[in-house]
Amino acid sequence: MRLLITGGAGFIGTNTVEGFLQSAEKITVLDNFYRPTSRKNATYLTKLSPKISLIEGSVLDQKLINQLVSQADAVIHLAAQVAVTTSLTNPQIDFDINVKGSFMVLEAVRQFRPEIPVIYSSTNKVYGDLVGQKIDRRHGVAETVPIDLYSPYGCSKGSADLYFLDYARSFGLKTVVLRQSCIYGEHQFGIEDQGWLAFFVLQHLRRQPITIYGTGKQVRDLLQVKDLVQLYRLVIQKIDQVAGQVFNVGGGVANSTSINQALAEIQTLVGWKTPLTSAAKRLGDQDYFVADIRQAKRLLGWQPTINYQPGLTQLVDWCRSAV
Repeated sequence: MRLLITGGAGFIGTNTVEGFLQSAEKITVLDNFYRPTSRKNATYLTKLSPKISLIEGSVLDQKLINQLVSQADAVIHLAAQVAVTTSLTNPQIDFDINVKGSFMVLEAVRQFRPEIPVIYSSTNKVYGDLVGQKIDRRHGVAETVPIDLYSPYGCSKGSADLYFLDYARSFGLKTVVLRQSCIYGEHQFGIEDQGWLAFFVLQHLRRQPITIYGTGKQVRDLLQVKDLVQLYRLVIQKIDQVAGQVFNVGGGVANSTSINQALAEIQTLVGWKTPLTSAAKRLGDQDYFVADIRQAKRLLGWQPTINYQPGLTQLVDWCRSAV
Protein backbone atom coordinates (compact mmCIF):
# COMPACT_ATOMS: atom_id res chain seq x y z
CA MET A 1 0.00 0.00 0.00
CA ARG A 2 1.15 3.51 -0.87
CA LEU A 3 -0.22 5.82 1.82
CA LEU A 4 -0.64 9.59 1.59
CA ILE A 5 -0.94 11.47 4.89
CA THR A 6 -1.73 15.18 4.65
CA GLY A 7 -0.58 17.13 7.68
CA GLY A 8 1.65 14.15 8.30
CA ALA A 9 4.30 15.95 10.35
CA GLY A 10 1.80 16.93 13.01
CA PHE A 11 1.22 15.03 16.22
CA ILE A 12 -1.34 12.55 14.89
CA GLY A 13 0.42 12.34 11.54
CA THR A 14 3.76 11.41 13.07
CA ASN A 15 2.19 8.61 15.06
CA THR A 16 0.24 7.47 12.00
CA VAL A 17 3.44 7.20 9.99
CA GLU A 18 4.98 5.06 12.72
CA GLY A 19 1.89 2.89 12.91
CA PHE A 20 1.84 2.12 9.18
CA LEU A 21 5.56 1.60 8.63
CA GLN A 22 5.37 -2.18 8.62
CA SER A 23 2.31 -2.52 6.39
CA ALA A 24 2.94 0.29 3.88
CA GLU A 25 5.20 0.03 0.87
CA LYS A 26 5.59 3.82 0.80
CA ILE A 27 4.33 6.66 3.01
CA THR A 28 4.14 10.15 1.57
CA VAL A 29 3.94 12.89 4.19
CA LEU A 30 2.66 16.27 3.05
CA ASP A 31 2.96 19.19 5.47
CA ASN A 32 3.20 22.97 5.14
CA PHE A 33 4.78 23.34 8.61
CA TYR A 34 2.18 25.89 9.64
CA ARG A 35 3.05 24.98 13.23
CA PRO A 36 6.79 25.30 13.91
CA THR A 37 6.88 22.18 16.11
CA SER A 38 6.07 20.10 13.01
CA ARG A 39 9.69 20.68 12.00
CA LYS A 40 10.79 18.70 15.05
CA ASN A 41 8.51 15.84 14.08
CA ALA A 42 9.75 16.00 10.49
CA THR A 43 13.33 15.64 11.66
CA TYR A 44 12.27 12.59 13.65
CA LEU A 45 10.42 11.08 10.67
CA THR A 46 13.28 11.48 8.22
CA LYS A 47 15.40 9.18 10.39
CA LEU A 48 12.81 6.42 10.69
CA SER A 49 12.74 4.70 7.32
CA PRO A 50 13.54 5.12 3.61
CA LYS A 51 9.88 4.28 3.01
CA ILE A 52 8.95 7.80 4.13
CA SER A 53 8.86 10.61 1.59
CA LEU A 54 8.49 14.04 3.23
CA ILE A 55 7.14 16.84 1.03
CA GLU A 56 6.81 20.45 2.10
CA GLY A 57 3.69 21.78 0.45
CA SER A 58 0.06 22.74 0.87
CA VAL A 59 -3.29 21.08 0.34
CA LEU A 60 -4.16 24.33 -1.45
CA ASP A 61 -1.77 23.41 -4.28
CA GLN A 62 -4.16 21.54 -6.55
CA LYS A 63 -1.48 20.41 -8.99
CA LEU A 64 0.58 18.91 -6.17
CA ILE A 65 -2.46 17.30 -4.54
CA ASN A 66 -3.53 15.76 -7.85
CA GLN A 67 -0.07 14.30 -8.33
CA LEU A 68 0.17 12.84 -4.81
CA VAL A 69 -3.35 11.43 -4.76
CA SER A 70 -2.92 9.81 -8.18
CA GLN A 71 0.01 7.83 -6.76
CA ALA A 72 -1.74 6.76 -3.51
CA ASP A 73 -3.62 3.63 -2.51
CA ALA A 74 -5.14 5.30 0.57
CA VAL A 75 -5.39 8.85 1.95
CA ILE A 76 -5.56 9.96 5.57
CA HIS A 77 -6.45 13.65 5.53
CA LEU A 78 -5.17 15.29 8.72
CA ALA A 79 -4.08 18.69 7.37
CA ALA A 80 -6.02 21.43 9.15
CA GLN A 81 -6.01 24.68 11.04
CA VAL A 82 -6.84 23.27 14.45
CA ALA A 83 -7.38 26.15 16.92
CA VAL A 84 -10.65 27.95 17.65
CA THR A 85 -8.84 31.13 18.71
CA THR A 86 -6.87 31.24 15.46
CA SER A 87 -10.10 30.84 13.50
CA LEU A 88 -11.53 33.86 15.33
CA THR A 89 -8.49 36.07 14.64
CA ASN A 90 -7.95 34.87 11.06
CA PRO A 91 -11.04 33.10 9.70
CA GLN A 92 -9.73 33.33 6.14
CA ILE A 93 -6.79 31.00 6.80
CA ASP A 94 -9.12 28.69 8.69
CA PHE A 95 -11.53 28.55 5.74
CA ASP A 96 -8.80 28.13 3.15
CA ILE A 97 -7.09 25.20 4.86
CA ASN A 98 -10.07 23.41 6.37
CA VAL A 99 -12.70 23.87 3.67
CA LYS A 100 -10.93 24.68 0.42
CA GLY A 101 -7.97 22.39 1.09
CA SER A 102 -10.24 19.50 2.04
CA PHE A 103 -12.34 20.08 -1.07
CA MET A 104 -9.19 19.93 -3.23
CA VAL A 105 -8.25 16.58 -1.67
CA LEU A 106 -11.73 15.23 -2.34
CA GLU A 107 -11.72 16.43 -5.94
CA ALA A 108 -8.33 14.86 -6.56
CA VAL A 109 -9.63 11.53 -5.25
CA ARG A 110 -12.82 11.81 -7.30
CA GLN A 111 -10.95 12.55 -10.51
CA PHE A 112 -7.89 10.32 -10.19
CA ARG A 113 -8.39 7.58 -7.54
CA PRO A 114 -12.11 7.14 -6.77
CA GLU A 115 -11.61 3.54 -5.65
CA ILE A 116 -9.25 4.19 -2.72
CA PRO A 117 -10.06 4.59 1.02
CA VAL A 118 -10.08 8.16 2.33
CA ILE A 119 -10.19 8.98 6.05
CA TYR A 120 -11.11 12.48 7.19
CA SER A 121 -10.04 13.62 10.65
CA SER A 122 -13.00 15.64 11.91
CA THR A 123 -13.69 16.89 15.43
CA ASN A 124 -16.18 16.77 18.28
CA LYS A 125 -16.48 20.55 17.84
CA VAL A 126 -19.00 19.96 15.04
CA TYR A 127 -21.58 19.27 17.78
CA GLY A 128 -21.34 22.79 19.20
CA ASP A 129 -21.78 23.38 22.92
CA LEU A 130 -24.44 20.60 23.20
CA VAL A 131 -26.67 22.83 25.36
CA GLY A 132 -30.20 21.47 25.28
CA GLN A 133 -29.18 18.09 23.84
CA LYS A 134 -30.24 14.97 25.69
CA ILE A 135 -27.10 12.88 26.15
CA ASP A 136 -27.13 9.41 27.67
CA ARG A 137 -24.06 9.66 29.87
CA ARG A 138 -23.89 5.90 30.26
CA HIS A 139 -22.54 5.84 26.69
CA GLY A 140 -21.70 9.42 25.65
CA VAL A 141 -22.46 11.52 22.57
CA ALA A 142 -23.68 9.42 19.65
CA GLU A 143 -23.37 10.12 15.92
CA THR A 144 -27.13 10.73 15.83
CA VAL A 145 -26.79 13.98 17.80
CA PRO A 146 -27.30 16.84 15.29
CA ILE A 147 -24.27 18.94 14.43
CA ASP A 148 -24.34 22.59 15.56
CA LEU A 149 -21.45 24.65 14.28
CA TYR A 150 -19.91 27.26 16.58
CA SER A 151 -16.95 29.50 15.65
CA PRO A 152 -15.26 29.70 12.24
CA TYR A 153 -13.27 26.61 13.22
CA GLY A 154 -16.41 24.61 13.90
CA CYS A 155 -17.97 25.86 10.67
CA SER A 156 -14.93 24.99 8.58
CA LYS A 157 -14.39 21.52 10.03
CA GLY A 158 -18.11 20.79 9.92
CA SER A 159 -18.37 21.87 6.30
CA ALA A 160 -15.53 19.58 5.27
CA ASP A 161 -17.01 16.79 7.41
CA LEU A 162 -20.26 16.98 5.43
CA TYR A 163 -18.44 17.18 2.09
CA PHE A 164 -16.61 13.93 2.83
CA LEU A 165 -19.86 12.21 3.76
CA ASP A 166 -21.67 13.54 0.71
CA TYR A 167 -18.93 12.56 -1.73
CA ALA A 168 -19.55 8.97 -0.63
CA ARG A 169 -23.27 9.43 -1.31
CA SER A 170 -23.05 11.52 -4.49
CA PHE A 171 -19.98 10.04 -6.17
CA GLY A 172 -19.49 6.69 -4.48
CA LEU A 173 -16.15 7.60 -2.93
CA LYS A 174 -14.90 5.39 -0.10
CA THR A 175 -14.75 8.13 2.50
CA VAL A 176 -15.04 7.74 6.28
CA VAL A 177 -15.36 10.62 8.76
CA LEU A 178 -13.92 10.29 12.27
CA ARG A 179 -15.13 12.93 14.74
CA GLN A 180 -12.21 12.78 17.14
CA SER A 181 -12.13 13.87 20.76
CA CYS A 182 -9.09 14.69 22.95
CA ILE A 183 -6.33 12.63 21.37
CA TYR A 184 -3.05 12.64 23.30
CA GLY A 185 0.36 11.01 23.18
CA GLU A 186 3.96 11.24 22.09
CA HIS A 187 5.07 13.95 19.63
CA GLN A 188 2.28 16.26 20.80
CA PHE A 189 3.47 19.80 21.41
CA GLY A 190 0.15 20.97 22.84
CA ILE A 191 -0.95 24.59 22.83
CA GLU A 192 -3.58 26.28 24.97
CA ASP A 193 -6.32 25.90 22.39
CA GLN A 194 -5.47 22.45 21.06
CA GLY A 195 -3.90 19.42 22.69
CA TRP A 196 -4.76 20.67 26.16
CA LEU A 197 -3.57 17.62 28.08
CA ALA A 198 -0.06 17.80 26.64
CA PHE A 199 -0.13 21.58 27.05
CA PHE A 200 -0.89 21.19 30.76
CA VAL A 201 1.99 18.76 31.14
CA LEU A 202 4.44 20.95 29.22
CA GLN A 203 3.44 24.07 31.17
CA HIS A 204 4.06 22.23 34.43
CA LEU A 205 7.46 21.04 33.30
CA ARG A 206 8.34 24.57 32.18
CA ARG A 207 6.90 25.97 35.44
CA GLN A 208 4.69 28.28 33.38
CA PRO A 209 1.13 29.37 34.33
CA ILE A 210 -2.08 27.77 33.06
CA THR A 211 -5.43 29.49 32.50
CA ILE A 212 -8.56 27.47 33.29
CA TYR A 213 -11.50 28.60 31.16
CA GLY A 214 -14.82 28.14 32.91
CA THR A 215 -15.14 26.04 36.03
CA GLY A 216 -12.67 23.31 35.16
CA LYS A 217 -15.46 20.79 35.73
CA GLN A 218 -15.79 20.18 31.99
CA VAL A 219 -15.68 16.45 31.23
CA ARG A 220 -13.72 14.97 28.33
CA ASP A 221 -12.77 11.49 27.18
CA LEU A 222 -9.13 10.90 26.38
CA LEU A 223 -7.77 8.61 23.68
CA GLN A 224 -4.14 7.59 23.34
CA VAL A 225 -3.01 8.21 19.77
CA LYS A 226 -1.82 4.62 19.19
CA ASP A 227 -5.41 3.46 19.64
CA LEU A 228 -6.50 6.03 17.07
CA VAL A 229 -3.94 4.76 14.57
CA GLN A 230 -5.25 1.23 15.08
CA LEU A 231 -8.70 2.55 14.15
CA TYR A 232 -7.23 4.07 10.96
CA ARG A 233 -5.85 0.64 10.06
CA LEU A 234 -9.20 -1.04 10.63
CA VAL A 235 -11.06 1.54 8.55
CA ILE A 236 -8.73 0.98 5.60
CA GLN A 237 -8.93 -2.81 5.96
CA LYS A 238 -12.74 -2.78 6.13
CA ILE A 239 -13.44 0.17 3.87
CA ASP A 240 -16.02 -1.64 1.76
CA GLN A 241 -18.14 -2.26 4.87
CA VAL A 242 -17.88 1.25 6.34
CA ALA A 243 -17.53 3.67 3.40
CA GLY A 244 -19.80 6.68 3.86
CA GLN A 245 -20.00 6.24 7.63
CA VAL A 246 -19.23 8.67 10.44
CA PHE A 247 -17.79 7.55 13.78
CA ASN A 248 -17.41 9.40 17.06
CA VAL A 249 -13.94 8.57 18.31
CA GLY A 250 -12.51 9.03 21.78
CA GLY A 251 -11.58 7.19 24.91
CA GLY A 252 -15.22 6.62 25.80
CA VAL A 253 -16.81 6.63 29.23
CA ALA A 254 -14.08 4.45 30.75
CA ASN A 255 -11.44 7.07 29.91
CA SER A 256 -13.34 10.22 30.82
CA THR A 257 -12.20 12.82 33.34
CA SER A 258 -12.72 16.46 34.26
CA ILE A 259 -10.22 19.21 33.49
CA ASN A 260 -9.63 19.72 37.21
CA GLN A 261 -9.07 16.02 37.84
CA ALA A 262 -6.59 15.73 34.97
CA LEU A 263 -4.76 18.76 36.31
CA ALA A 264 -4.48 17.20 39.77
CA GLU A 265 -3.14 13.95 38.30
CA ILE A 266 -0.52 15.84 36.30
CA GLN A 267 0.57 17.72 39.41
CA THR A 268 1.04 14.41 41.24
CA LEU A 269 3.08 12.90 38.39
CA VAL A 270 5.25 15.98 37.90
CA GLY A 271 5.68 16.62 41.61
CA TRP A 272 4.69 20.28 41.83
CA LYS A 273 1.94 22.76 41.02
CA THR A 274 2.16 25.51 38.46
CA PRO A 275 0.33 28.88 38.86
CA LEU A 276 -3.33 28.83 37.78
CA THR A 277 -5.57 31.66 36.64
CA SER A 278 -9.26 31.66 35.77
CA ALA A 279 -11.10 33.09 32.79
CA ALA A 280 -14.57 33.03 31.32
CA LYS A 281 -15.82 30.01 29.39
CA ARG A 282 -14.83 30.17 25.71
CA LEU A 283 -17.16 30.28 22.72
CA GLY A 284 -18.72 26.90 21.98
CA ASP A 285 -16.92 25.14 24.83
CA GLN A 286 -18.68 21.93 25.78
CA ASP A 287 -19.38 21.30 29.46
CA TYR A 288 -19.51 17.60 28.62
CA PHE A 289 -18.17 15.63 25.72
CA VAL A 290 -17.57 11.92 25.90
CA ALA A 291 -17.73 10.02 22.62
CA ASP A 292 -20.16 7.14 22.29
CA ILE A 293 -17.78 4.66 20.66
CA ARG A 294 -20.18 1.75 20.33
CA GLN A 295 -20.60 2.16 16.58
CA ALA A 296 -16.86 1.79 16.00
CA LYS A 297 -16.90 -1.33 18.13
CA ARG A 298 -19.93 -2.78 16.35
CA LEU A 299 -18.82 -2.12 12.77
CA LEU A 300 -15.04 -2.31 13.11
CA GLY A 301 -14.38 -4.33 16.25
CA TRP A 302 -12.44 -1.39 17.68
CA GLN A 303 -12.15 -0.11 21.22
CA PRO A 304 -9.41 1.65 23.21
CA THR A 305 -6.73 -0.59 24.70
CA ILE A 306 -4.62 2.00 26.53
CA ASN A 307 -6.22 3.28 29.72
CA TYR A 308 -5.98 6.96 30.50
CA GLN A 309 -3.91 6.76 33.72
CA PRO A 310 -0.95 4.78 32.31
CA GLY A 311 -1.31 6.77 29.11
CA LEU A 312 -0.91 10.01 31.04
CA THR A 313 2.19 8.66 32.76
CA GLN A 314 3.69 7.83 29.35
CA LEU A 315 2.82 11.34 28.12
CA VAL A 316 4.58 12.96 31.09
CA ASP A 317 7.67 10.82 30.46
CA TRP A 318 7.74 11.83 26.79
CA CYS A 319 7.22 15.52 27.58
CA ARG A 320 10.15 15.42 30.01
CA SER A 321 12.38 14.36 27.12
CA ALA A 322 10.92 17.03 24.82
CA VAL A 323 11.25 20.18 26.94
